[in-house]
Amino acid sequence: MAKGDFRLSDVVLDDTIGRSTPDVEHERAVAIFDLIEENTFEPAGHPGGPYKLNISLVDSKLVFVIKTEEGGDVATHILSLTPFRRIVKDYFMICESYYEAIRSASPSRIEAIDMGRRGIHNEGSQTLKDRLKGKIDVDFDTARRIFTLVCVLYWRG
Repeated sequence: MAKGDFRLSDVVLDDTIGRSTPDVEHERAVAIFDLIEENTFEPAGHPGGPYKLNISLVDSKLVFVIKTEEGGDVATHILSLTPFRRIVKDYFMICESYYEAIRSASPSRIEAIDMGRRGIHNEGSQTLKDRLKGKIDVDFDTARRIFTLVCVLYWRG
């Protein structure tokens, strides 16, 4: 284990997460790929990874189980989903509008919807980053990719 290697090498969404629409599955696959390719992930008080992250929903709470690459326990963090509910709901609504728009709307309309979508996604990412403060240090791009996966947990086919 390389001391100070604060990154994720694997991300798994809990087995109970069902499959969804092709659009959602694509978002999920891209988010996991991008997250593993480039991330900053530093669990408080741990000397270094790389880490494996399992994300699940248990009793309407977000659960992060962090292990070392070798499988050693690092930490488990349980977060209330209450601060995310409105943001995720708004994000889903604008995503539906976006996917509808890309089929028939003008480029300027698609761009306007996409700007709104990114804004809501940024809000959710910042909320996640704030909720992890003192538990796991992540950069904003890492928070964005993890927020995408949180949305996939909600949007269970």
